[in-house]
Amino acid sequence: MSIPSILQREIDARLAHRGTGSRVRLVLAGSAMSVMGKLLAGQAPLRGRASLDLVVQPFDYRVARRFWGIEDPRLALRLNAIVGGTPAYRTGFVDHDSPGDDLDDWVVRRVLGSATPLFREARYLLTNEMEIRDEALYHAVLGAIAAGNNTRGGIAGHMERKTTDIAHPLAVLEDCQLIRKEIDPIRKRSLYRVAEPLVTFYEAIMRPSWSLLERGWADRVWQAARPRFTSQVVGPRFEHVCREFALARDWDGEFAAEVAAGIAPGGGRGQNIEVDVIALAPQDNHTRWLLSVGEAKWSEIMNVGHLKRLEQARDQLHTRGLDTRDTVLALYSGAGFDAALTDAAARDPRILLVDLPMLYGSA
Repeated sequence: MSIPSILQREIDARLAHRGTGSRVRLVLAGSAMSVMGKLLAGQAPLRGRASLDLVVQPFDYRVARRFWGIEDPRLALRLNAIVGGTPAYRTGFVDHDSPGDDLDDWVVRRVLGSATPLFREARYLLTNEMEIRDEALYHAVLGAIAAGNNTRGGIAGHMERKTTDIAHPLAVLEDCQLIRKEIDPIRKRSLYRVAEPLVTFYEAIMRPSWSLLERGWADRVWQAARPRFTSQVVGPRFEHVCREFALARDWDGEFAAEVAAGIAPGGGRGQNIEVDVIALAPQDNHTRWLLSVGEAKWSEIMNVGHLKRLEQARDQLHTRGLDTRDTVLALYSGAGFDAALTDAAARDPRILLVDLPMLYGSA
């Protein structure tokens, strides 16, 4: 007899003898979504016997910064790109050891050190899921996404596989909440992202150099991987955080119902514009309001050229039937803005410059 069946028998017996007045409660907790998700589904023994079904979400980027006790928003974002908002990574995994001012030293000591709890954690997140059999295949899918391939065709091409070969792994990884599927709000195409930052860090930084890390050469690996960390880990995480900012922001009395990355289709070949942040108002009986289009650059000082690109994207989205009369052009930068762009924003309230202090709510 399975454990859920035993629990069903005991719960039903207790209810039969004591009714519903008992204050005794059974708490079932677990981190493997493929296991926990089946406990109350379909014809499962415990279905109908739960008074609470709670998925505990990680902290958002602002709460995570406070939880780690980090003042510098740039350091907070770089750390968030590694450990996300999982509270246990601050407590049990690193024994409350915060990076301080030196993230490089902390990464070498606490993440890349082969004897540290975080070293194998990303691998365990995958092996904990009972639906996953061929770990190499699933790591290849995650690695392709972490490398910046977000469409089904792009992932398959990176792996040199057919798209039909990866349909099942994508579905399983999504069910396990190791990846999430986002929909381009304009072209309605699926985009896949790695949901857990530590998995992205593992696939982009650790897995390619695993044998060296097991030899204890963490510092050597990290020095070589730092440019890749910026481009494949921090950059995409920064874009995600910017979308979170746009979703939470009050856009002149209106909140976005949908925020995602997408394509502003052009009229000819090569004229499509990739947009990092598309914020749309709720759909009603009128033309849908495009609240904002935004571009995010982690390590690049933004200029008027970036603004003109957003203006073109806005105009192209207008031709797709969106109301763009009051659309805010949002430029998100981890490195700052040049004088000409700053002057342009000062003259036009529909141009929004978002730096790290504003992103974290301290400006």
